[in-house]
Amino acid sequence: MRQREEVDAVLAEAESAGATILKPAEEPDWGGYAGSFADPDGYPWEVAWHPHFPLLDDGSVQLPQ
Repeated sequence: MRQREEVDAVLAEAESAGATILKPAEEPDWGGYAGSFADPDGYPWEVAWHPHFPLLDDGSVQLPQ
């Protein structure tokens, strides 16, 4: 995610599409903001944002050096 608020938006969209929220978004010990859901087939997905791991234009993560 490029912004913290996108985590809540994605979780809400997933839930409205039939997903089950496994863990509401929160600030985990490692920093950032994350939550998870299970899709209608039961597969778990994590949605996360971290201010020190920006996304590049192609969607890949830029790791700190």
